[in-house]
Amino acid sequence: VVESWSFLDTVESNFTPLVVIELAKGTKEETIEWFTKRIVDKKANGGAQLLVKPLVMENGVENIYLVGASHLRLLLGAETVGLVKECSDNSMRTFTYSSRKTFKDFADDNHNFLTMAECQYIIKHELENLRAKNEKMIPGYPQAKLYPGKSIVRRLLTSGILVQIFPLHDREELKKLRHRWYGRVKVGYQPLDDIRCYFGETIALYFGFLEYFTFALIPMAVIGIPYYVFAWEDYDKYVMFATFNLLWSTVILEVWKRICAILTYRWGTLLMKRQFEEPRPGFHGVLGINPVTGREEPVYSSLKRQLRIYLVSLPFVCLCLYFSLYVMMIYFDLEQWALDYHKENESNFSSLMLYVPSIIYAVVIEIMNRIYRYAAEFLTSWENHRLESSYQNHLILKVLVFNFLNCFASLFYIAFVLFDMKLLRQSLATLLITSQILNQFAESLLPYWLQKRYNRRMKKRMCSQKTDRDLSIAEQVNMEKEMGTYLGTFDDYLELFLQFGYVSLFSCVYPLAAVFAVLNNITEIYSDALKMCRVYKRPFAEPTANIGVWQLAFETMSVISVVTNCILIGMSPQVDALFPDSKMDLVLTVALVEHLLLAIKFIMAFVIPDKPRDIQMKLAKLEFESLEALKQQVRAFQMQL
Repeated sequence: VVESWSFLDTVESNFTPLVVIELAKGTKEETIEWFTKRIVDKKANGGAQLLVKPLVMENGVENIYLVGASHLRLLLGAETVGLVKECSDNSMRTFTYSSRKTFKDFADDNHNFLTMAECQYIIKHELENLRAKNEKMIPGYPQAKLYPGKSIVRRLLTSGILVQIFPLHDREELKKLRHRWYGRVKVGYQPLDDIRCYFGETIALYFGFLEYFTFALIPMAVIGIPYYVFAWEDYDKYVMFATFNLLWSTVILEVWKRICAILTYRWGTLLMKRQFEEPRPGFHGVLGINPVTGREEPVYSSLKRQLRIYLVSLPFVCLCLYFSLYVMMIYFDLEQWALDYHKENESNFSSLMLYVPSIIYAVVIEIMNRIYRYAAEFLTSWENHRLESSYQNHLILKVLVFNFLNCFASLFYIAFVLFDMKLLRQSLATLLITSQILNQFAESLLPYWLQKRYNRRMKKRMCSQKTDRDLSIAEQVNMEKEMGTYLGTFDDYLELFLQFGYVSLFSCVYPLAAVFAVLNNITEIYSDALKMCRVYKRPFAEPTANIGVWQLAFETMSVISVVTNCILIGMSPQVDALFPDSKMDLVLTVALVEHLLLAIKFIMAFVIPDKPRDIQMKLAKLEFESLEALKQQVRAFQMQL
């Protein structure tokens, strides 16, 4: 591999642009010259050994650069990032350039061995790992300090010199994917392998989970329809439906782990070694020595961070939770007003007015969730977390706690304080349906309409310049750089998490929740596919082996649903009538049943393996072979001594 690096030619006649770098307008010439030189320089000199080409826009400004790489460079990069590919014997192994001939479909002239998403991921990795050597500052910008080992791209981003880096769409491949994915309405599975090849594993896994969750909701929906139509109110039918719901929620989450393992093994990410995490771009502090790497980098006191979390962030979150409960009480005052109005008038209009408070409250909940999200992002950034994973975990915790209380507090209050099952059913239905409609509009339809308007204006502006390849690339870059940036799967998983709460927490009260969830998710698949292909810039692929902290969030929700459904069943008149003399016996019985169901849940979670046996065997075989290879290397080293 070392020899390959030394002979690697950085000049390639057939330049394929993969990634776009946009610098701020007016960036100094010496800065551009230094940065582009570092990108094309050899690895031995601390460069990335990539290809760069300036893109001259119609106004003559050169602030956009296209980045590509030779085929050999990408193969060596695949080894650096630890990509896992399928071998000729159908096993999955970490790609190495020296053993390239053993991999399936590999040929020196086959430039499709690596997917475009993988190529772009490699280029992103190499750009992010461009590090300062002896420079003390970015040339031309003395205020933008550098130190040995600092990521150049991260410093350029935080200094505002680098506006954005994004991967280009492949218009032909995107057209084919759109046709297979949502081009025609059909009953069938999504092309997950094609989505993975184009957008990467993280996004493909989200769509895989969305599809799986939709299919998993169908049994609940099928059972819920007759339950609702025939208005079964007997406690034994309550118990049957709630028990099925609780077992269902456990089984689907455990089965998903197995499906996730199958998908990620096939895609190679289940075997990928975890990369050492670098400090996130927004992290700041005084210069010090990292005790792990020995490199000079910013250091920030963990005590200061804890003080910020517990003395500022925590009180702020509590204040927001209090405000959410205050708004909830206003909603109940409106609900009482609507009820009194209906009693006085008894008209069709007054009947409709009964739903108005719930609709208004649902809209207010969505607005509060979005405003709080911005506040949570600001606070989490201000806490100055060193690693991106730590930042994400703190942000997710803040958002989940607020969203859970904001969305479900009124339902808990109606169920366990007001004891009004009719109002609970009405509020649950209104909140669920209204939130689904608002989310579809805000996340997909509105951005799509705005993007379509922008594209029409851009095409009119550039219609006089035609045919030349560079001009078509310029037109494409012009359109894509103004597109919105896809900020990740956070909001998509959050929406599914809240939907899971609506379906499972009060399932025995409103069994039609699963039906509306299925209908929403079917449209969600198409609208999310539309926004990925038409609304947002292409995101960089991010290898992942699972859905991360969201698996724990869904499992926690399923445990809470056991408690709520058991209490709801215990509160029903039929169950209450079984214990006319002692309410304590009723409480103890409900607690016993709840503990029993929780025990069954945990036993099922333990009994169902997270990975299918064949994948367990393949992983064990690879581990054995790795240990044997290591032993041989040790023996060879000892013999040399």
